[in-house]
Amino acid sequence: MKIHIKGGRLIDPKNGVDAKKDVYITAGRIVAIGDPPNGYVANRVIDAAGLIVCPGLVDLAARLREPGFEYMATLESEMEAAIAGGVTSLACPPDTDPPLDEPGLVEMLKFRAQNLNQARVYPVGALTQGLKGERLTEMAELADAGCVAFSQADAPFADNQVFFHALKYAATFGFPVWLRAQDAALARQGVAHDGHVATRLGLQGIPICAETVALSTILILVRETGARVHVARLSSAEGADMVRQAKRQGLPITCDIAIHHAHLTEMDIGYFDSNSHLTPPLRSQRDRDALRAALADGTVDAICSDHTPVDEDVKQLPFAQAEPGATGLELLLPLTLKWAEESKARLPHALATITSEPARVLKIDAGHLTPGHAADICIFDPERYWKVEAGALRSQGKNTPFLGLELKGRVRYTLVDGQVVYEF
Repeated sequence: MKIHIKGGRLIDPKNGVDAKKDVYITAGRIVAIGDPPNGYVANRVIDAAGLIVCPGLVDLAARLREPGFEYMATLESEMEAAIAGGVTSLACPPDTDPPLDEPGLVEMLKFRAQNLNQARVYPVGALTQGLKGERLTEMAELADAGCVAFSQADAPFADNQVFFHALKYAATFGFPVWLRAQDAALARQGVAHDGHVATRLGLQGIPICAETVALSTILILVRETGARVHVARLSSAEGADMVRQAKRQGLPITCDIAIHHAHLTEMDIGYFDSNSHLTPPLRSQRDRDALRAALADGTVDAICSDHTPVDEDVKQLPFAQAEPGATGLELLLPLTLKWAEESKARLPHALATITSEPARVLKIDAGHLTPGHAADICIFDPERYWKVEAGALRSQGKNTPFLGLELKGRVRYTLVDGQVVYEF
């Protein structure tokens, strides 16, 4: 199959390209950019005039809910959501049921995803057996099965000695470790940011020190072991500043934030809106603004969707009992564009945070449009508005604090391996 993408504005942050250029694809690979190869005759021409052509999005946190939570979502529904959002590569956290702590489970997930011929799935393996924080998994076997990193998801370690040995083992074999900075004791029973909103609503708070205490431990152990650690979903100004200082000291640290933390604050809880019950919680406006600044200066490496589809029944419970999480795969691109517009960030830099930078964290060959490499491409209309409504979302999870909002930026085509897997 030969596809000619014609007349679009090509933005490829990794290769420093931002210009009107055509893209030529043959047998799943980009064969030329700009001028066609000699004798090139396309089977299909995609008119991209007025559209932006960029690398397929790379998402660092998308829960697909399989195995074990199929009542919340299925692999089929969430992969449909991914390609509808222009996401062509995604990392799946290990907090499934059972957790991704056995090679057979990882291989099954990858096999199921590959058979759908949609987005590429990169499993993150469990760091400890059953995510109980007590005994390390067979990381080498999980890596051979296809795990790209290891994580505890939101589960704590039993003690810091286990944590220390986990990082030492990972450092020995060069395995990256992804960690959420949250002290379990300080966050215990908390459901919202420990601020005036939680106090007014009578909700148990999660203080910022729950993040910074845990982050201090992570940074000390990284310095001690040399392990390569990715801090997932920072939420506070203090946390961002600690990572900034650690990077200046040369520690092998990267980090991301969830896209909703670039926009929302504790005020968006309103009157117990369970769609705004998230992990980590929405923080203050000061924290939100600091995270935006950290994105701008490169302290925060990437933005993720933190896609967490939740069953409607458990979202309609009272705020404190509702399941935390929000659907995000289809909102990652338009919300990133919204952040870029509001923060006066250049579009290539904004797109880098959801393409080349998360690909760098994952250490995968994705997030760029280089001739000779796989044609994983997102083509979107940057001026097209659409309303976030349950019926407009492909994901089985309709839970999002952005329901009813009109967003600018609509995916028109998604290509994976040079095949058009989605068009609008």
